[in-house]
Amino acid sequence: MMKTKTTIMLLLLVAFSLNSFAQKDVSSKSVEAISEFKKTNNKINKYFSSAYGYAVFPSIGKGGLGVGGATGNGTVYRGGSVVGDCKMSQLTIGLQAGGQSYSEIIFFQNKSAFDRFTGDKFEFSAQATAVALTAGASFDVDYSDGLLIFTHAKGGLMYEASIGGQKFKTDMR
Repeated sequence: MMKTKTTIMLLLLVAFSLNSFAQKDVSSKSVEAISEFKKTNNKINKYFSSAYGYAVFPSIGKGGLGVGGATGNGTVYRGGSVVGDCKMSQLTIGLQAGGQSYSEIIFFQNKSAFDRFTGDKFEFSAQATAVALTAGASFDVDYSDGLLIFTHAKGGLMYEASIGGQKFKTDMR
């Protein structure tokens, strides 16, 4: 049991260490993440073409054992062009163990939702939900409060039944 806890804690430390040293400008990695999202399920294309803007987090590291967290850097787009950088941090508490890495895209339906995000006081509550993008799956999803969130698992193993929230900081160019 102690060996398992030690391994999980090491995974958590590695996930946060790697992201803390990550470069701030991840725009080239964001382009790769967008391609991966589109390749996984091309039905997401309609959101890229119709959204007012979107934020792409190519790699978010997450880990926890009772208390957990996640962090990642991203790129903010408006009209298909890069307009800024962003950072996500998350704190969770509950039944959780392990570590994982995933990509996340947040689509903004309109200027109001985009402005809320870029205002540096933006947080997701525990009620915010994300659609896990899988290959070939049909999805009929819609915006909630002007936002639509997709995630794509990259690797790792994590069991989780926790609550928490995500906080974002933006640096507009």
